[in-house]
Amino acid sequence: MSIAFSYAARSDAGMVRKNNQDSGYAGPHLLVIADGMGGHAGGDIASSTVISELVSIDHESLTAGEASEQLSKAIATANAELSRAAEDNPELEGLGTTVTALMRARNKLILAHIGDSRCYLLRGEKFTQITHDHSFVQTLIDEGRITEEEASTHPQRSVVTRVLTGDPGDEPDVGAREAIVGDRYLLCSDGLSGFVAGDTIEDILRDGKAPGTTADELVGLALKAGAPDNVTVIVADVVDLNALETPPSTQPQVVGSAALRQERTRPIENSPAAKAAALSPPSDEAPTQEIRLAEEERPGALGRWAKRLGVLAVFALIVGVLGYAGWTWTQNQYYVGAQDSRVTIYQGINQNLGPIQFSHAVRQTDIPLSDLPGFYRSTVEETVAVESLDAAEQRVDSLRVAAVRCTQLRESGQEC
Repeated sequence: MSIAFSYAARSDAGMVRKNNQDSGYAGPHLLVIADGMGGHAGGDIASSTVISELVSIDHESLTAGEASEQLSKAIATANAELSRAAEDNPELEGLGTTVTALMRARNKLILAHIGDSRCYLLRGEKFTQITHDHSFVQTLIDEGRITEEEASTHPQRSVVTRVLTGDPGDEPDVGAREAIVGDRYLLCSDGLSGFVAGDTIEDILRDGKAPGTTADELVGLALKAGAPDNVTVIVADVVDLNALETPPSTQPQVVGSAALRQERTRPIENSPAAKAAALSPPSDEAPTQEIRLAEEERPGALGRWAKRLGVLAVFALIVGVLGYAGWTWTQNQYYVGAQDSRVTIYQGINQNLGPIQFSHAVRQTDIPLSDLPGFYRSTVEETVAVESLDAAEQRVDSLRVAAVRCTQLRESGQEC
């Protein structure tokens, strides 16, 4: 029996966010979801860095042991790249990303997971979540303090406890399982699982439609539910190539922020080197044009100068209008940062133009930065952009819970 994946990947920025910090990759032997965090640039870079590193191991002729070793090594290398990125650019300190990857090695599947993105399996009549969320609410569930139903609406459901941050101690859970023909896998970011009920997801997977159609329907359901977060899904069926009249496509699919790093008109080839190259930023630049200035004015110079002054006047007016619109836009933005070593909500954007400041503190909380876990503390220090004042208050509530939990762990002699 010759086993293969029939797959489809889809991603959407969602109904609220301005950019997509998720990345996804689906290839003949490898499926990966990465949900980035750490602000606009940090999240994009974190998730796409993981994809760029892992595409090179999407190849065949590996045993389960070799695949497990290569997958773990590639994730560790990606994690080290995150550390280097933060060192080279202080603005990226606090970046991080979830990773959920499924790698096929003959008739075995290697699953690597860290964070709160998920992998589901539909096998016959049984539908199960085969990953364990590394999140604050999952800890509460494990301790019996809340139920699964309560977790779905908990205000701190987006607080993760383990992700790749560049720290050498960030290691995913890795395991192996049997690849059985007929199995249907779903990898997704919490933009789907956090807003669409599990039984609804199961019903869509169970319809038996093609992976692409199923993926489209899942993303559509998340958007219909409001999906304030990015939504990324990969649907993959385990198939027997010998039993198919038409073999599935082996063309890799890249979605989300990682897709922005390749030329959209260029398909990704199937060799590891070609995949890695396809995910690198385009290097071609438009040739510099030489502009020659006239040494003297010809007849009609006065008329030309009048036209130029008119153009400059219109340009100045446009700049003024755009400047006012830009200032108004900045004052409708919010972020969570630090002031006097305490978590603080700011209105505006974290930028200055000479003496002009584009933000001001609207509320300093009673949460000391020193009470936060290291990852959250560095994230707040680098600021966390949010969509509204309500979203800022919700983020503060999440940080307060994390601070209380961290303080309790330290008081009991445990590390936080």
